[in-house]
Amino acid sequence: MRRIHVMAAVIRDPQRRILIAKRPDNAHQGGLWEFPGGKLEADETRLNGLRRELKEELGITVISARPLIDLQHDYTDKQIRLDVWEVSSFSGDAHGAEGQPVRWVTEQQLNDFSFPAANQPIVTAAQLPDRYLVTPGLDEPDVLDGIGRAVAAGMRLIQLRQTQLDDARYRALCEQVMARWGDQAIFMLKGDQAPVMEGAGWHLTAAQLREFAQQPTPVRPLPEHRWLAASCHNAEELQMAEALGVDFVTLSPVLPTQTHPDALPLGWEQAHALLTRCRLPAYLLGGLTLAELNTAHHAGAQGIAAIRGLWPSTQVAVGTAVTCRPPHRSVRAELPHTAPASGM
Repeated sequence: MRRIHVMAAVIRDPQRRILIAKRPDNAHQGGLWEFPGGKLEADETRLNGLRRELKEELGITVISARPLIDLQHDYTDKQIRLDVWEVSSFSGDAHGAEGQPVRWVTEQQLNDFSFPAANQPIVTAAQLPDRYLVTPGLDEPDVLDGIGRAVAAGMRLIQLRQTQLDDARYRALCEQVMARWGDQAIFMLKGDQAPVMEGAGWHLTAAQLREFAQQPTPVRPLPEHRWLAASCHNAEELQMAEALGVDFVTLSPVLPTQTHPDALPLGWEQAHALLTRCRLPAYLLGGLTLAELNTAHHAGAQGIAAIRGLWPSTQVAVGTAVTCRPPHRSVRAELPHTAPASGM
């Protein structure tokens, strides 16, 4: 069966709302919501195909776009490749040029709509930033100071990796962090404290991932409304993460790193090959800085994860701080119509 190459877009307006469209009732997966796009023609580049589809469907002209996530999904009656790009700038007033209902929604409101099964990783990717900060092994006051500066600069996803602390000190640090900044960023915890720290996510080590995934009946160790991530290093671990229902992963090490100097780097080619078979948003990790962010995007990654490469002592501001809460995927409800917005 030939795989159908579909270009799709997560289109953002100046308020960072996202445009979604409703599929016709008589179409495949009819009545569900989707991210606009359509089939790539044989003689088109990916970006040109995306531009054509969005002009035809929405009446907009794409100005700036980048790869977001590239997925393969098999339905019972067809196989598709969902090649999803994030459109951050466009001209024209977006509207349903083919008569389809469209709505502008926030990242969190995406959880209130029913999408085809193949779209769930896209929803997650749309809710996540492209930078994942991992805290260095500093003393608590220095960590708190750095996190404060990072959040103020717009960092939205942070892992508290204080492996040098005992359980009591780590829990105390997590409580301080969540009390100060828990409504401004997603915080991922390590170790046994994560499940009991409501409001925070849990980043599983590769060993923990294997432990949960290899149970006779694997069960996701956190409820759906809390973020769950895992560290992966190969195809087997990526498959385990998907089977366990993890929301996103890190894949490492891409380049030589001071944190794990003896680890054999994957390199860009192998990292890209692994990501082509991954159906989860993935952050590339290991020796990366913002200089490699665009390369990571085009390799199929959500973005980069880093300690030194993102810690605010060596980085400038990355944007405007925003409130960001964990997704809740169990509720599906219609929202009131929101008027279309211009991309300029």
